[in-house]
Amino acid sequence: MSLVAYFDAASTEPLHPQAREALLAAVDAGWADPARLYGAARRAHLLLEQARTEVAELLGARPDEVSFTSSGTQAVHLGVLGTLHGRRRAGSHMVTSAVEHSSVLHAGEVHERAGGTVETVGVSLTGRVDAGAFAAAVARPGTALACLQTANHEVGTLQPVAEAAEACREHGVPLLVDAAQTAGRLPVPQGWSVLTASAHKWGGPAGVGVLAVRKGTRFRSHLPDDERERRRVPGFENVPAAVAAAAALRASLAEAEREQARLSALVDRIRETVPKVVPDVEVIGEPVERAPHIVTFSCLYVDGEALLTELDKAGFAVSSGSSCTASTLRPSHVLEAMGVLTHGNVRVSLPRGTSAAEVDEFLAVLPELVRRIRQDAGVA
Repeated sequence: MSLVAYFDAASTEPLHPQAREALLAAVDAGWADPARLYGAARRAHLLLEQARTEVAELLGARPDEVSFTSSGTQAVHLGVLGTLHGRRRAGSHMVTSAVEHSSVLHAGEVHERAGGTVETVGVSLTGRVDAGAFAAAVARPGTALACLQTANHEVGTLQPVAEAAEACREHGVPLLVDAAQTAGRLPVPQGWSVLTASAHKWGGPAGVGVLAVRKGTRFRSHLPDDERERRRVPGFENVPAAVAAAAALRASLAEAEREQARLSALVDRIRETVPKVVPDVEVIGEPVERAPHIVTFSCLYVDGEALLTELDKAGFAVSSGSSCTASTLRPSHVLEAMGVLTHGNVRVSLPRGTSAAEVDEFLAVLPELVRRIRQDAGVA
């Protein structure tokens, strides 16, 4: 069956039409090396700096604080390890939450192997970090960095970034905020020292991340020196992709208030309807304090991969657990940290333009698919 609806925007948002237009134009105008001095290079440099200025303004940063990376994951790796390296005289302790994106956790593992320490703060049943526990962890002597996402990538729960930022300010600890799931949808929280984001999450092209480092934050790349991107990110800049990323961010934010409210109402419909039409279902995450486009639920006695396959056959593209670790078939570290059901998990994340009819069709086919899988497993 042909695709009926794409419901995996938390993995990647379809390319925004304005990003497509900007990308095609910049491929012709911005192909040269922006570090050189001849005419084509100066045009590329101008396009790159215009994109940087626009992204910085839209995210609440200064242009000289913003660097483009090859992905959101690279932005996190560079942000975490670069800040820890820059603050190694202050200490070697890192604080993070148990539900951060795997890129944060993997960077923490590298830090531990190098002799540093990582303290992981637990979360509630809805996936929200306890602000008091996070503040207590930040207060530990020798803390060099704290990391907290704006919203969880698997269940959509919004995190207490403002409270965490206040605690970090009080103790002189920089806060890295991973805004991948909310940039382009919700306002960027105040109080960050390092900000990371990913353009393909807001309708830009894949292969563009954003790393913003506030003035005054001690930062030194852990990689060999490179002259590009304020010495924070090595390698040749993808100018056309950066231009398209800026166009997509501008367009997404221009329509965000109306479109995200509409998507949030559709998510509410899914949250309310699924438990009514499918027995033995647990809807996961904060019901109100959440990203507007994400809803996750787990079906008892159902294999999540089997359900995703059946939904795919029915024309619905959804995901299960973390998109970054789904291929390993390991239980989601986010769901495990929350203490909720990890099997039969479905994450629905709605892109711009999702219609009520698409959601209604999803809710219509889901009960029979679950019933059939349970019957085949002998538990119906």
